[in-house]
Amino acid sequence: MSMEKMTEVEKSFQRAMELKKMVNRWQNSHTHCVWQMTLSQRRNPCAILRMQGTMVQELTLANKQLLMARQAALHQLFEMEHQQYQQELNQMGKAFYAERL
Repeated sequence: MSMEKMTEVEKSFQRAMELKKMVNRWQNSHTHCVWQMTLSQRRNPCAILRMQGTMVQELTLANKQLLMARQAALHQLFEMEHQQYQQELNQMGKAFYAERL
């Protein structure tokens, strides 16, 4: 074999080896990825159940907080209306009955 032919064979051999290494890396990463997916699928049911419980608690607390905020706003509105009616009646010379303690 001539020297040129030998260098060409060596280059093609090196390219084949690099390609083989690349395929091996891809196979390893694919295997790792599949392993991670199955691992996460096994973990997910427990995590989903925990999240659902947490979500139910958060929704319950959010509903309570919303109810309290609405009650406070309604109470404030009633107070403002009461004061407005009291002022209007005072202007007309009338008043609410207020029991004194």
